Order: sequence, then C-alpha cells, then structure tokens
Amino acid sequence: MTGETNKFDIAIIGAGPAGLSFALGLANTSLRIIVIERSSSNVLEMPPDDGREIALTHSSKKELINIGVWSEIEKKSISKIKEAKVFNGTSPYSLNFDHEETAESCLGYLVPNCKIRAAAYKKAREQKNIKILSDTLMESFSADIDSVHLQLNNKKTIEANLLISADGRFTTTRRQMGISTEVKEFGKTCIVCKMHHQLFHNNVAYECFHYGRTLAVLPMPGNYSSIVITIPSKEADSILQMDETDFNQDIGSRFDHRLGKMRLVGERHAYPLVAIHASRFHSTRFALVGDASVGMHPVTAHGFNLGLSGAKILSDLIKDALVNQVDFASDSVLQKYTLKHQRKTRPLYHGTNFIVSLYNSETAPGKALRTAALRFGNQIKPFKDAIVKQLT
Repeated sequence: MTGETNKFDIAIIGAGPAGLSFALGLANTSLRIIVIERSSSNVLEMPPDDGREIALTHSSKKELINIGVWSEIEKKSISKIKEAKVFNGTSPYSLNFDHEETAESCLGYLVPNCKIRAAAYKKAREQKNIKILSDTLMESFSADIDSVHLQLNNKKTIEANLLISADGRFTTTRRQMGISTEVKEFGKTCIVCKMHHQLFHNNVAYECFHYGRTLAVLPMPGNYSSIVITIPSKEADSILQMDETDFNQDIGSRFDHRLGKMRLVGERHAYPLVAIHASRFHSTRFALVGDASVGMHPVTAHGFNLGLSGAKILSDLIKDALVNQVDFASDSVLQKYTLKHQRKTRPLYHGTNFIVSLYNSETAPGKALRTAALRFGNQIKPFKDAIVKQLT
C-alpha cells in the first residue's frame, strides 16, 4: 500500500556476502533487520558463476563457521591453498610461502564467490529476525539524530535506527552521507576464468609478475585452476576476444607449462580495477560495510576477508551495546567501529597499493627493487613470518 511504513532496528542496503554476514552476526539478537536488494530472489538463491574465486583466511573461515555459512558451502567446491609462490619477470627465482612454516594445515582456502553468496542467502532466509526484500531499490533516504527513513521503489517507507550500506565500492549512499573517499584508478583490468590442466597443482598458488601484465594461477578442486590476468585496460579486449586455442597456448606458455597443457573452461570475465578507502566508516545512524568501506586491489587477496572482519567488528559492538543497554546506533558506538576497523584496513590498503605500484613498474630501478624485495622476503624470517601471518 502506498504510504505504508515499516519499522526495523537495522536496514541493510545490499544482500551480498558482506551485508548478509553482518546481518547473520546479529541473528541471535532481538533486533529486527531488513535487507534491501535489487536482484531477484532467483539470482540470490542461485547466483551465476562470475568467475571470481575468493581466497579466505583461517580467521574468515572461523567467522563463516560462527554465523553458519561455512556448513552451507559444498565441500567439493572448496580448495586448500597449501603453498604460494611469487615470481618476478622471467626469473626462475620465487618467493615461497608454505603451510608447513605455520601451525595450520594450509595457508587458506579458495571458494567460488557464487557459492559464498548462495550459502549466506540460504542461512539469512532461515533467520526469524532477518527479512530480505528482493527486486527492490532504495530511491531516497534521510537520517537525523533519532532515526533513518528510506523510500523504496515499491512506494513503501522503511524507518530504522541504523542504515548499513553494503552495496559495493560505488555506492551512492556513502556520498550522500558526506563521507569522502580515496579512489585509486589503476588503469588495469582483471580477466578471470577457469582452466583445466594436465598435471595436478598440488594446492600451490602462483603469482607471476611478468613485465606488462600479471598472471595468477590459483588451485581449485581437481585438475583445475582459477586464472587471473591483470592487464592494461586498453589491451583487455584483445584477450577477451582471443581464439580459445590461442588463449590456451598463450596462458600455458606464460606459465612455462608448469601444469602441462591448459584448456579454458567456461567464460572469460573482465573487471576494471579500482580501489577505494572511505575516510571514515560511519555517519549519523549510518555505517559502511564490505566494499562500501574498503575496496581492495585483489593482488593480496584481502578484499572479502576485510569485509567479513568489518562486519564482525560492527556486529560485536552492537551486541555489546545491547548488553549494556545503550543506543547501538549512537555516534559513540559507530565511532569505535571506524577507529577499530580503520586500524586494520589503512595499512593493508596502502601497503597493497605500494606492492601493485612496485610490481607494475617497468623502470630499471623498479625492476631491480622488485628482484631485491623477493630475495629479502625469502631470507629475512621475521619479515616472511609477518607476511605468512597476514596470509593465514
């Protein structure tokens, strides 16, 4: 009905993994939560394979277990990453990371993005205090010290105590709330696809920083790998339109045929590379979660891990506020979220961008520094241990 107003404690824009993980972190509370999503329920239930494989840390796995998502992911779609090797240019020398240097059975896990999305949606639908509105857009909103009002495209109005933006790095709500954002345009495009190969990968992930492009080969279940090509955007179409036979030969050759003959499986997907970091993660009765707060370059695989970490930090702060009987959407609570999460995200954001700049450098000093950095990383154990800790 036109003019109908529904009251909730928290309204979340975006039913992606970050937004739903945040909602699931509050599943066992008295809070009434509504999630507003433009996609259809069919797409949410069975997301199409977008070619993206998500590298998860052990901390992320633990959180997905806690919120009930991990058990909903098909085990046959999860691959362990036991080793990681980083190559520079044409040099056979590599920076090596091995799970045997840790107390864990692997460095991390590789899981299809579509499987995480489907599992999070299935779990969220089961919760009595979470309502998901699919095929719905927020047309406008207003926030004051007392509440937030959302006008939806179905003519309904939502009133909430807290609004969460979890609708991606290009969300418009962040700008409307007056939050500035650092944007890093790399001028690059990521092309991702799945390939079959003759030889087993032994659960080793490879990152090859060739001159002019980067090639990542990430282990999937069986004799399959996720291929991630980072290329100047002006050259992306030539790879997307390359004949399949030529593409297979090109990737195999650039990978020095380490896994034998390679064959494309399915489609090639292209994603322009843009990183963002919001100056703060909250405003009046408003907070940013997932890529809306920090959108990372994928080279260090921190993207969803940071999104999940931020969702946990905010949901834990809200639960503490409920226990202490204070306003969970107050500026003091949201300020703690910004401070705590930014302490984690800012060093990783700028560190990742530095790595990208270094390993995209084609200058002679840049190439020399790249080589020195790899050897330094192998030989200086405290430095290497710190990297492994971040990986796991």
